[in-house]
Amino acid sequence: MLGRVLVIAGSDSGGGAGIQADIKTITALGGFAMTAITALTAQNTCGVQGVHPVDPEFVGLQIDCVLEDIGADAIKTGMLHCADTVEVVARAMKRRGAGIPLIVDPVMVAKGGARLLDAAAVHVLKRNLIPLAALVTPNIPEAEALTGLTIEHPDDLSAALDSLIALGPGAVLLKGGHLEGDEIVDVLRTADGDEMRFTQTRIATNSTHGTGCTLASAIAAGVAEGLRLRDSIVLAERFVHEAIRFAPGLGKGHGPLDHAYRLRTKAETNADDDTLITPPVVPTGNA
Repeated sequence: MLGRVLVIAGSDSGGGAGIQADIKTITALGGFAMTAITALTAQNTCGVQGVHPVDPEFVGLQIDCVLEDIGADAIKTGMLHCADTVEVVARAMKRRGAGIPLIVDPVMVAKGGARLLDAAAVHVLKRNLIPLAALVTPNIPEAEALTGLTIEHPDDLSAALDSLIALGPGAVLLKGGHLEGDEIVDVLRTADGDEMRFTQTRIATNSTHGTGCTLASAIAAGVAEGLRLRDSIVLAERFVHEAIRFAPGLGKGHGPLDHAYRLRTKAETNADDDTLITPPVVPTGNA
């Protein structure tokens, strides 16, 4: 049976991030994607030109319709836009999503700088939704907004992880891509105190639009298939790395990934999936 993933997030008209990236990722990894759309955005690789929010109660209706009929093996949130939507999603998780692993990607700012989560919603996210999450996946700016800490060096990650775990999720994957260096280190910390680092070589490219959405959805796809969290993250890190490596170079700004690279490369080489992924992830630790 397909791993069922419900994604609660905004739409990206440019197709590189948001719901579009989520559906592509989950489908590419063999899962079945369902959606509750929180906002429409007018955007391209150069930035967000406009945001049209969906009524929060209609967001809740979308969630209810999916879960009462099809169900889900994992739920992933992305852009939630406003405090009222965060509250609606949190209530829906308690009412219908209990027992379903929740992956929260705390999307706050677009790649081009546009704000995707109201400042007033950050407190509601911390108080009402993050404590329900099996995993939270902040990047460095998002972690700074959630903790009030400044993160400039790898040595700052530990204190940030302490503060994020204190918010109550089952685990945090703090993404280190915003720190300088030839290697990117993402750190997983669980509520039990276990820690694991995932290291990969940075690719010099502007084709990084939607990496956060893609990573969280790939993790959700692995969880929905019954993989352990650690194994789901390894799968997701590899998928994102290769989707960047095969990026089509579209647009004038931060371009999209190639979420379908495995289909194309398999068709070209007639090879098995295992030969299509160069393992760039070096996990260390005991999580």
